[in-house]
Amino acid sequence: MLTISDLPTVNATLNTISAILLTTGYVCIRTRKPIAHRNCMIAAFIVSALFLTSYLTYHYHAGSTPFEGKGWIRGVYFAVLIPHIVLAALILPLALCTLYFALRKRFNKHRRIARWTLPIWLYVSVTGIVVYWMLYHLP
Repeated sequence: MLTISDLPTVNATLNTISAILLTTGYVCIRTRKPIAHRNCMIAAFIVSALFLTSYLTYHYHAGSTPFEGKGWIRGVYFAVLIPHIVLAALILPLALCTLYFALRKRFNKHRRIARWTLPIWLYVSVTGIVVYWMLYHLP
């Protein structure tokens, strides 16, 4: 049975799965496997929606977790965290628009916005893992 204290690890796992699916989806479209691409990207969206639900549930119940690091690592943490937060706020509307254009088969618009969505979404997923690691696993 999962508890609220387990959710940060769940969130990091979901971010990892999302990053893998996004990367795999990108490789699929570059190798002309559009069905596999579509499936990976829809799965990445679902996993990210599960992440968002879990993340909001955790913070509703537990509040924020202060970073305990001291010295230079504190600067590194905030240098990762701040752009992560800003880009995380942008990724939901970007992902929704990208998905919308693909589902409507408006592939020119889909490709145009996906060129921005993919790297931002990957950045947010990977830096989410880094933030988790720094908060919960740094000595």
